[in-house]
Amino acid sequence: LGLRVLGLLFLSTPAMGSCLDKYQELLGQLQKQADFMQHTSMLLDPYISIHGLDKDGLKEHCRERPGTFPSKDALQLLSRQEFLQILATTLDHVLHRLRTLQKDIPKAQDLEKLKMAKLNIRGFKNNIHCMAQLLPGSVEKAEPTPAGPGASPSPTPISDAFQRRLEGCRFLHGYHRFMHSVGQVFREWGESPSRSRRHSPRRGLQKGARRMHLPRRNKRLMPRGWLPR
Repeated sequence: LGLRVLGLLFLSTPAMGSCLDKYQELLGQLQKQADFMQHTSMLLDPYISIHGLDKDGLKEHCRERPGTFPSKDALQLLSRQEFLQILATTLDHVLHRLRTLQKDIPKAQDLEKLKMAKLNIRGFKNNIHCMAQLLPGSVEKAEPTPAGPGASPSPTPISDAFQRRLEGCRFLHGYHRFMHSVGQVFREWGESPSRSRRHSPRRGLQKGARRMHLPRRNKRLMPRGWLPR
C-alpha cells in the first residue's frame, strides 16, 4: 500500500469525528499517524521540488530554525495532558501556516497534496482530543490551550519571494522533525493511562540512594563501640 492509502486507513475514523474508547488502540493509532505524518514526501519534498530549491545546493538551507517547534527533550518533560495541549496548539499553528503556503502553490495536483496533509492533521487532532478525554483529570469541556513552544503567531510576512519560499521550506522541515519527536514520545507512554508523567530514572536512583542510608533511630539503638558494617 502507498503512503496515501495508508494515511486514509489510519485517519478515516478520526476524520469522521468518532472516538476510540480503548486506550491501547487509540495510542497505537496516534503512533501510526505520527509516523505517517513525519514523512517528508507528504509536504517538504513536493514543496522543495515545486520551488526549485533542490538545485545549486539550496536544499542545504532548508533546515529548521531553532525554537520554531518544541524539541523532543522539551516534550518529554511535560505531563501527558500538557503534552497533548502543546501538540494540539502546535498543529493549529501548522494549519495556519499551510494556508499561507498554499498561496505559493499554483498547480492543482500539488494543492491536492496540501489538502490531504491538512486533512491528516485534523484527523490527528481529533484523536488527540479523544486521548485527552481518556487520561485522568480530563474535563468534559475543553479549556483554552495555553500558549507554548511552536504556538506563536506566524512571522512577519516576507516581501522577497525567494526568502518567503525558503522560510516555508524551513518550517516544513521543522514540522516533519517535530512529528518524528511526537511519535517517539508516544512510544514512551506505558500500557496504562494513569501515569501522568514520564518516569525519571535519575529520580528513582536518588530514592534508592536515600533508602540505603541508615535511619537515625537505628543509630541511637546501636550499642556503643559498634561500627556499622
